[in-house]
Amino acid sequence: MIRPDFRLAACVAAICLAVAPPALAQQAAPQRAAALNGMVEEALAENPGVPAMAVLVIREGAVAEQAVHGVRAGDSADPALAGDIWHIGSDAKAMTATMIARLVDRGVLSWTTPLRSLLPGVSMRPEYQDVTLVDLLSHRAGLRDLDDTADAAMIEAAYIDTRPLTEQRIAFATAVLSEAPIGPARGEAVYSNSDYLLAAAAAEQATGLSFEQLMQAEVFGPLGMTVVFAPSERGQVLGHLEGQPRTGLRADNPPMFAPAGAVKLSMGDWARFAIDQMAGEKGRGVLLRASAYRTLHTPQGETASALGWGVRDSWPAASPVRLLMHAGSNGRWNALIALAPDQESGVLIVANTAEADVEQLQTAILMTLMAELVQPSGTDQ
Repeated sequence: MIRPDFRLAACVAAICLAVAPPALAQQAAPQRAAALNGMVEEALAENPGVPAMAVLVIREGAVAEQAVHGVRAGDSADPALAGDIWHIGSDAKAMTATMIARLVDRGVLSWTTPLRSLLPGVSMRPEYQDVTLVDLLSHRAGLRDLDDTADAAMIEAAYIDTRPLTEQRIAFATAVLSEAPIGPARGEAVYSNSDYLLAAAAAEQATGLSFEQLMQAEVFGPLGMTVVFAPSERGQVLGHLEGQPRTGLRADNPPMFAPAGAVKLSMGDWARFAIDQMAGEKGRGVLLRASAYRTLHTPQGETASALGWGVRDSWPAASPVRLLMHAGSNGRWNALIALAPDQESGVLIVANTAEADVEQLQTAILMTLMAELVQPSGTDQ
């Protein structure tokens, strides 16, 4: 039985703890591209448990370099290619939050409407009555996270549930809102995939459309992104569990949980979203007004949790910059993103396994690249 994995970190905390040497600094673009290819190739050679990895670098609002190495599946010689699709796990939470922001911008939803009004047909404990979309999207609703042991029966049932996904999400909301909270609303940020399922259920109730339809209409379509929610198939890059490539429905978490992160897309399409998030703060976004992007990127309360992003402003120590970050995994893939929106630069990285210390390996690569990208202004590139 596949063990569903909801260990999706809210941000790459390690990026704030050290500064890697700017190995690509002061090199011309062709040299940087060659260096990136060499870096990824060497990483896979030294870590044979990682079938494939893709890295993309954004510089000043445009894709600058990217590298893809490895094989689509560990039991195949088919190489992973630049146009292949990859599962980015909870890194898609920023996309869910952006869809909600689009509905707020048009007055379909409101950031301040209480949950009792967002889900009027759902019975809920008093502690959740006044929870808002901002609380949900910043992990400050007091809801516990899903646990693949305690919730194993519910997760297994979701694989075979034939009801429309909108009905499944309302049923899920009814179940989790009957549980005692783990803390007060608007207190500490406690990472919870449940928060995003409830926010999506509220959007579905307000529009009569499914989450998947809303994402296409509000985010993917306007940005020209091609995104796949369907199960992985042979011929695609496949996620791996216990060293084996996985296909079909159980190669991912059940479709009902998609609002917490089930997007598969090319690195180029992921970059489209990342570039728009950064350009949006400066009034050049496709999806939202500048103030709405800034709302998405603003930490809530005394936390580092924004809406779909973790925010850090203490790295590097010598000249700190603001970073938007997230990590994502469904137990078969591992993806990291770090953006420096004031410089409109960043790094996206994904591997088709979550094993073999892959996140530590990815973080080392990301750190090296980010250290060069966020050099103080005036430093030669």
